[in-house]
Amino acid sequence: MLGVVESTGNKPMHRLAFALAACLAATTAHAQASNASRALAQDAIIVDTHIDAPGELSGGWRDLTAETDREFDWPKAQAGGLDIAFMSIYTSPREDAEGTAFHAANQQIDAVWALAARAPDKFAVLTSPRDIAKLERPGRVLLPLGMENGAPIGDDLAKLSFFFDRGIRYITLTHSAANRLSDSSYSAERKWNGLSPFGREVVAEMNRLGMMVDVSHLSDAAALEAAKLSRVPVVATHSGMRHFTPGFERNASDEVAKAIAAKGGVVQITFGTGFVNPVAAANMQAKFRERAALQARNAEARAAGREVEDEAAWNAAWDKSHPVPPTELQAVVDQIVYAVNLLGVDHVGIGSDFDGVGGALPNHLRTVADYPNLIAGLQAAGMSDADIRKVLGGNLLRVWTAVEDGATR
Repeated sequence: MLGVVESTGNKPMHRLAFALAACLAATTAHAQASNASRALAQDAIIVDTHIDAPGELSGGWRDLTAETDREFDWPKAQAGGLDIAFMSIYTSPREDAEGTAFHAANQQIDAVWALAARAPDKFAVLTSPRDIAKLERPGRVLLPLGMENGAPIGDDLAKLSFFFDRGIRYITLTHSAANRLSDSSYSAERKWNGLSPFGREVVAEMNRLGMMVDVSHLSDAAALEAAKLSRVPVVATHSGMRHFTPGFERNASDEVAKAIAAKGGVVQITFGTGFVNPVAAANMQAKFRERAALQARNAEARAAGREVEDEAAWNAAWDKSHPVPPTELQAVVDQIVYAVNLLGVDHVGIGSDFDGVGGALPNHLRTVADYPNLIAGLQAAGMSDADIRKVLGGNLLRVWTAVEDGATR
């Protein structure tokens, strides 16, 4: 069935003409792009596996069919050549602890379906790679759903089927703290020393349903265990390579990346400054751990009836004393080239984390309009257009198809 994916081939020429005109209007955003990179962006299938637009939609309706101040909207997607944008359904450890994660996830899913229903000429929800040919049309961006943090399933394995029926096609098993499924790379706590017993059941059930297992955010031990247990390829939907950020466990080590590739999976390289700049990465790791310590102190203070520290003030002070270092697009190019050399070109893709990193992004790679700039960088690094097409989306579609083929439901 891979032919179903490959048959989506070249995009209509009038889509190309429309987007090239938009590109020319956005000279500053595309300062690094070339005619060749813009043309390839419009012709290739671009699949970005992590865009955090749903939180914005559920927090107050935003018309993403028009130009906005966000990193993802329809005009920018057209200019950048984006075809398939996985919408990240994110819930926090706080929502998990408060028991509101299930509701928060459903609100965001509702918002994505509503976006597609309100503008069917511009958006459609995608639930299978086999439906691309059926759903694609000039000017339409396809929106699969991914869940960032397994918290919304609670302790109920049946919730996986519920969310699969709602359109969820990958789950990042945990986020910034250990949960019922897995240890987190950000947390000093190692509650399970890998996956929990329930987490292992979740991996098996996701395989049965045909839902991709995402090991981004997991501790090394948990990521390696998930890759070993899964019957089908696993993915890291938005991770950098730790080679560039020593000690930053959130990025994939060479060992973890090789385990993903050995299973047939893909490492989707993310763009955020905090993942591709070593100073920013060290600051981010420290912030998560120090904030966790603050939250633990506050929990003890509440239990004892003492005054708690102001977490918002602490966050503001931290950010002021740890400014985001300027970073160039070349940092992302270097990550992709390193991953290709380490794993082979069939095991690397892109998962930007647009709208999820607070604007902390490299110069010339700040919105979905800027994929042509990234392509220009990869071309300058010596990658062939055929290999760039694989990285832009071909590899992820192959893996998604394999996971779907492995389903036994």
